[in-house]
Amino acid sequence: MAADGAEPGTTRPGGRTARVRAAVLQAAGDALVEKGFAALDLADVARRADVGKTTVYRRWGTTAALVADLLIDMAEQSLPRTETGSLLGDLQANARLVRRTLTDPRQGKLFKAMITAATCDERTAAALHRFYETRIGEWAPCVEQAVQRGELPAGTDAHEVIRAVSAPLYYRLLASGDPLDEAAADRAAAAAAAAARAGAYASRSEAPA
Repeated sequence: MAADGAEPGTTRPGGRTARVRAAVLQAAGDALVEKGFAALDLADVARRADVGKTTVYRRWGTTAALVADLLIDMAEQSLPRTETGSLLGDLQANARLVRRTLTDPRQGKLFKAMITAATCDERTAAALHRFYETRIGEWAPCVEQAVQRGELPAGTDAHEVIRAVSAPLYYRLLASGDPLDEAAADRAAAAAAAAARAGAYASRSEAPA
């Protein structure tokens, strides 16, 4: 544990400590992209970051803690949501952002490594869940605004709508191998919007007959 009782790697430092954290997280991401989680090694990360091994071991302690901190940093660096004034426009913006991230030569491989790590490590899984909770929470207001505008039934679960947008894209990335192009992103957004309008994500008492 860190001196303040926080989990290793979860504090938000400033100054030189912030620079060290940035260098180590960049190096950790590089190693994950190149070798995957199974080969992630703190000593190798320290070498890549040009940071003393003692510093890395003292601050993070385990590869799981390092990956958890990397996910925290990724959530903090994620682009803010787009507001277009319509539900479909907002969901398209979300889908296209997810698609760009997953097809990025570095980010796509990084997410695959993170998801692989989460299947065998509880701390990494918890960090991944927090990452997606953060991102879904950031985009949920576009659905809530659509409810307020009368585009969607009252009682629509905003978080479920946002999950429905990205789920087909992750399926293509991890399971089917089908093209992950902009057309696929737009279809995912359109399908989620249509289902939401039909009341698929509303409580039974609020859903249209």
